[in-house]
Amino acid sequence: MITWQDGDPRVVWLSNGRLRLGIVPSLGGRLLSLSVEDGRELLWRNTELFTADLRFRDGHVHRPVSGSLGDWVNYGGDKTWPAPQGWERDDQWAGPPDPVLDSGAYTATTEEHDGAAAVTLTSGDDPRTGLRLTRRYALRRDEDTYRLTLSARNTSARDVRWALWNVTQLAADGDGGTYVGGEERVTRLLAGTGYPEWEQRGDATFVPHQDVVGKLGFPAATGWLSHTADGTTLTQRFAVDPDAEYPDQGSRVEVWLEHPLPEPLAELGELDPPARIVECEVLGPLTTLRPGEETTLTIDVEVRTCPA
Repeated sequence: MITWQDGDPRVVWLSNGRLRLGIVPSLGGRLLSLSVEDGRELLWRNTELFTADLRFRDGHVHRPVSGSLGDWVNYGGDKTWPAPQGWERDDQWAGPPDPVLDSGAYTATTEEHDGAAAVTLTSGDDPRTGLRLTRRYALRRDEDTYRLTLSARNTSARDVRWALWNVTQLAADGDGGTYVGGEERVTRLLAGTGYPEWEQRGDATFVPHQDVVGKLGFPAATGWLSHTADGTTLTQRFAVDPDAEYPDQGSRVEVWLEHPLPEPLAELGELDPPARIVECEVLGPLTTLRPGEETTLTIDVEVRTCPA
């Protein structure tokens, strides 16, 4: 169920006969491929930089990166960051890019037993946020689900206050969109070219694919979101704490959309979107961590497919 692929970059593949996960520890511990039995890929990744087996194209060399959004190398996939994001105060994460948590190398350990396999990825200690992040993917035989367990540990000598923030990038270049469970309470968070449009559908808010650069927050999210496109549906389920404080005006879920532009967005640090992308983002509560303490967030991911 676990195989290592040598090369540049090195990849650990986690599979169970139904799902196949391609994880690249050296690129911020990213999950860069999630495919089903017939080979259909659910995640967006930058195909300008990667071959189908996740090798770098054309001599691309990865280096940890810092700077503005325009300096960020968007590899794609699924990754974990600290929230809130921002560039104005020390209690905001000024990334991406970020040379430790986003583009730094993570260590990887693996385990297999009783029909289950897991890969655990651990970041370096980040002096700016005071955090060490851990991401654990666990997959059982013949199931269409996997569990992602996240943790953030305070490895500094000071108190810090952060939330875990998991970001899953998917292609948004055709029909489809994202459902967020919960009543229609939507916060307009960020407009690069505008705010995404949405509509209420039953017990969920639907954000269709659309050509806009902007973000919405969902403070009433009830613990699930689903992205559907190309005959596949990826659903994430997680616990919410109704009494806790969440980042970004109380957002438990956020949806970001982007598309290619004639020129970079100066007001967003020269951000230059490489493709039509939707980010499905799950956030944990803001938590004050004393030295040595940690916070965790568990996300159960389910994949469903229709015949191609």
